[in-house]
Amino acid sequence: MKKTILFSTMFLTSIVFAQKAPVVGGDKDVHGCKGSAGYTYSQLKNDCVRVFEQKIKLKEVGSDKSYTTMTAVIFSKDMKRAEVFIPEASAKSIILDRQGKAKLWKSGSHIKDTYTLVPYKKAGYQIKKNEVVIFQ
Repeated sequence: MKKTILFSTMFLTSIVFAQKAPVVGGDKDVHGCKGSAGYTYSQLKNDCVRVFEQKIKLKEVGSDKSYTTMTAVIFSKDMKRAEVFIPEASAKSIILDRQGKAKLWKSGSHIKDTYTLVPYKKAGYQIKKNEVVIFQ
């Protein structure tokens, strides 16, 4: 009888502690992307991506912080849309639409600030926030 009570107590205690213990890697967002593994959701790819692994990476310009941040750009296959991952924006990423035939992508009026992506030098890009370069 004592053994049964002892095992029952141990079993119930383990269940209580197991429910309160944090799960490692259990930080998935609503899309199933694990932030602790560096993943964030891409609207254009409709999948989890690592921003730092993307082909087009841009560094922050003119920061007064003691560190610099980076961002990435992902284009749709038809190059009509671009997704930029702005670290300090309220959304995880912002979709920019191509303006006519020019190589210029711009955010819509549905967000407060205006973001623009333009070619820079031969193979680079600049991201402007309200006409001020913030990444290149």
